[in-house]
Amino acid sequence: MATLSKSIQGGEFLIRDTEAQAIFIPEEFTEEQRMMAQACQDFIDTEIHPNIEEIDSMKNPELVPSLFKKAGELGLLGISVPEQYGGLGMSFNTSMLIADIIGGAGSFSTTYGAHTGIGTLPILYYGTEEQKQKYLPKLATGEWAACYCLTEPDAGSDANSGKTKATLTPDGKHYLINGQKMWISNAGFADLFIVFAKIGDDKNLTAFIVEKTFGGITMNEEEKKMGIKGSSTRQVFFNDCPVPVENMLSERGNGFKIAVNILNIGRVKLGAGVLGGVRGVTSLSIKYSTERKQFGVSINTFGAIKSKLAEMATRIFATESLCYRAGQDIEDRMGALAAEGLPDAEAKLKALEQFAIEAAIAKVHASEVLDYVVDQGVQIYGGMGYSADAPMERAYRDARISRIYEGTNEINRMLMVGMVLKRAMKGEINLFEPAMAVASELTSVPSFESIDASELFAVEKDILKKLKKVFLMVGGKAAMSLQDRIEDEQEIMMNLADVMIEIYAAESAILRAEKIAMQNGEESAKNQIAMAKIYLYEAVDKIEAAAKEAIVSFAKGDEQKVLLMGLKRFTKPDFINVKELRRQIADYMIAQGKYPF
Repeated sequence: MATLSKSIQGGEFLIRDTEAQAIFIPEEFTEEQRMMAQACQDFIDTEIHPNIEEIDSMKNPELVPSLFKKAGELGLLGISVPEQYGGLGMSFNTSMLIADIIGGAGSFSTTYGAHTGIGTLPILYYGTEEQKQKYLPKLATGEWAACYCLTEPDAGSDANSGKTKATLTPDGKHYLINGQKMWISNAGFADLFIVFAKIGDDKNLTAFIVEKTFGGITMNEEEKKMGIKGSSTRQVFFNDCPVPVENMLSERGNGFKIAVNILNIGRVKLGAGVLGGVRGVTSLSIKYSTERKQFGVSINTFGAIKSKLAEMATRIFATESLCYRAGQDIEDRMGALAAEGLPDAEAKLKALEQFAIEAAIAKVHASEVLDYVVDQGVQIYGGMGYSADAPMERAYRDARISRIYEGTNEINRMLMVGMVLKRAMKGEINLFEPAMAVASELTSVPSFESIDASELFAVEKDILKKLKKVFLMVGGKAAMSLQDRIEDEQEIMMNLADVMIEIYAAESAILRAEKIAMQNGEESAKNQIAMAKIYLYEAVDKIEAAAKEAIVSFAKGDEQKVLLMGLKRFTKPDFINVKELRRQIADYMIAQGKYPF
């Protein structure tokens, strides 16, 4: 169990080195966790995949609710719910693993995620004991389905600007809720609604637990969507909906904080939640490229196809690495805070808040890897990829929502940089001292310390240190030059976010590959080592491009020249034969007939 004094804090990966032994890798899941994951996979294989067309058609309104209840019977809806409330009470990273597997369930993954995450966790983390005992057993078993009513027609990314009102009745026993919510997943069959509304002239939202049977709730027809067609998405109208005062969730005016913290969970879970899908798409692409013959041979004998397959795997490997690294860091922080005497729910919330930066990184990186992988899957399938008779067409459409919900990727990019800078200003992260050291280094003679290249990843770790200096150099100078105006310079904020994301992803991939090599030997880890090296090699170019764009956006004259010279010094890659490494990875996957990592 990590202690608070020694464990890494959210965002500190930018200034602290991490040892491979200190991170969790998915290869370390226990037998019990793997059995739970297999039960989930069996459910998808037997209940979801055979019915995928019927689910997406939505012609049978009872199908998805019945599948939802079966998931509840298997315990899949109660992974995070403590045993005393009818759940399984499993660890945070186990819930990440189940979200990962469910990611291969198409539209149903949205149904599942909306219920188990934003639908259930507000009560688990913020509810009174009476509220938990009343509602959590029904939610954990699937007796009831939940949805989350935050977004409004004029309140999306700016959620706190919602106009839905809650008015106390003269007898003081109920709040009457009036307003409109939209894009509400699971609304069509939900029994319970987590609803956000403002009381009087309050600045911040208040949250309420609303049962469908309270009355005053009407809905539009199901939305016709580009993808995730089999998930229920409706507009919900509240017309003098009477909610008992005891169904207020947490305190008056605490709704916005609830929304922010629950979305932190949603973001990191969404990161894991794409993994089942991207692995499935990659495995299908490998299978199709073996069966598809052109010029008398399988198309996966061609270098262009091998390159695509290997790049898909490389990006998936990095996403897996960063998601489960972040998941375990959150779990360790939960345990350390609980050990210091914090109540369980408060410990979990503080831990999630602490790693909100990594949660945003997971969401952005994973959703963009998902889009990349499905796009390449369509390309490998060629004409068949465009046909609704093949699986890629649905995967392509379903993937697109991931960059929008749980906060758009643009909002998440600005949030992660804003959080780093705010924590630095508060002294929670010692960012400015190392940034000043890097600034001094720019005007000094470069040191040429020798690196023991025989040591696994010694060269790559040296490159990573320099990439962290890029963020410190550019971020520090931008913060100094722009001061309070930096958050208005959204393009620069997004440039800095891209630098952060690539550092965290590359470091996570390297540490995972190193840990696998330490446990199993370098030869058995050669493909993971290859993927980690490729990812870093590509990350250097991405970081250089993003940092250069930021520098020329705010710096001029000699200052710009110095920063660009520093950037050149800090972004020298280790030149590797990417083509050969990709062929090695692709050949291994083709031999296995699937994504095997």
